[in-house]
Amino acid sequence: KMDTLGADFFYAVDQMREMLGANAVPIELPIGKEDTFEGVIDLVQMRAIYYRDDEGKVFDIVDIPADMKAEADEWRQKLIEAVAEADDTLLEKFFGGEELTVEEIRSGIRKQTIALKMLPVLCGSSYKNKGIQELLDAVIYYLPCPTDIPPMAGKDMKGNPIECKAEDKAPLAGLAFKIATDQFGRLTFFRIYSG
Repeated sequence: KMDTLGADFFYAVDQMREMLGANAVPIELPIGKEDTFEGVIDLVQMRAIYYRDDEGKVFDIVDIPADMKAEADEWRQKLIEAVAEADDTLLEKFFGGEELTVEEIRSGIRKQTIALKMLPVLCGSSYKNKGIQELLDAVIYYLPCPTDIPPMAGKDMKGNPIECKAEDKAPLAGLAFKIATDQFGRLTFFRIYSG
């Protein structure tokens, strides 16, 4: 909600750290806020993305603006430090003064995220689709797929403990978590763990 009145990205990041105890690490910075929000700075690829319409369809990828370069460099350094902790090879490279590649940074963010040691933070405006493409890319790059996490523990119909492995050919196992009624009838929302 970077386009709403009172939007403050850095305050939100601080609140994630203080209130939730999360290791919140920005991987993007906003360009502007409230009615002047016009894009994001991608700290992984060190580029700026400016949105030219209110639907997020027209955008320009350009160099980071000169007035934000120092701030972007500072936050990228914090990101690199957090990423380097994921792997001894990256840590050696970091302390050796070598630059990490985009693939190494993404790999480090993914490892830290799956291990619950880092919470990558992005920004945007869902109302105007600004930053949404980058958010969807981040889901693919950094969040675990079902095979990256341990099998879900559960109970069968008789109450016996079982493990639900995320496999297509495994027996169907799921959890209904919400039932709603709308003009089309009753809807059941559920998560499938296997099958």
